[in-house]
Amino acid sequence: MSMSSTFFFFFFFLFFFSLNANSSNSYCDPTNKWDPQTLHHDKITVLINGFSSSRIPLLQSLAATYSLSPLVSSVLILWSNPSTPPRVLLQLDQNLTSLSTSSTPVTLHRNPTTSLNSRFLPHHRREIRTDAVLICDDDVELDHDSFNFAFRVWSTNRNRLVGVFSRSHDLDMNRKEWIYTVQPDRFSIILTKFMILDRNYLYKYSCEGGTKMAEMRGIVDSVMNCEDILMNFVVADEINLGPLMIGVNRVRDYGDSRNEDSVSGVGLSSRKGEHRKRRGWCIREFHRVLGRMPLRYSYGKIVDSVGEQGLCRKGGKLVFCDQ
Repeated sequence: MSMSSTFFFFFFFLFFFSLNANSSNSYCDPTNKWDPQTLHHDKITVLINGFSSSRIPLLQSLAATYSLSPLVSSVLILWSNPSTPPRVLLQLDQNLTSLSTSSTPVTLHRNPTTSLNSRFLPHHRREIRTDAVLICDDDVELDHDSFNFAFRVWSTNRNRLVGVFSRSHDLDMNRKEWIYTVQPDRFSIILTKFMILDRNYLYKYSCEGGTKMAEMRGIVDSVMNCEDILMNFVVADEINLGPLMIGVNRVRDYGDSRNEDSVSGVGLSSRKGEHRKRRGWCIREFHRVLGRMPLRYSYGKIVDSVGEQGLCRKGGKLVFCDQ
């Protein structure tokens, strides 16, 4: 083997060792819990889930956008596809490093498995340095003002889940079972497409709850789905309140199959009917294991404008009176 080849493989070894260093540590070790006195209370850590190599250009663009926000303390890419070629990950790591600044690092973390539970691992103090954590997908882009507004809403409701995309549980009276659905007037589930939560819920999800929580995390692994539903169970069971949904100015969901350039084919939700059935099954299984239904309904969106809603006739047209 040539000297250059030896150096190349040695570099790869160091690269993957650094990416997987945390995998040998216990995330639930109490000594690794955050010290509240060292946390930023006015900023947010962004955790972006990555899986498909075809989405890397979009992922890098989103990471760059978040890193430029003065609200963001750090951006962590959680790569959950162990079969991705090493050269691809090396290039991605280099590209992300180039986005980093002294105040806002952008880093790559390679999860050892495809488990969706890894989205909620309580990463160590050097990686999460804020009270607030944003869990988001690599195919959702929110405008700057809406992102800032979402954080402001969470800042005054720190025990709640805050998000943009919502769904609901419901009881099918004919079949006498819980189902997963979309309702026009209420919701009880915030999706991980864009979800802001308190960092402590990561620890509750991953490390607490005993055998019941372990069984429910096992259900997530068995169907490769429903981690967001389980987090909603965890939070609702803790506070007995539903999540909060914000109205946004602009949000682009590249994974929505209605896009002409949709990238939904690589996502779980691309399996339309089967996807909804599986998530209904998850709700029933979580209910069975927990022994109760903690999900609570919320109603309406929180908006960033409270302008006049009265209508006046101006120029022969009915318009809002304050226009």
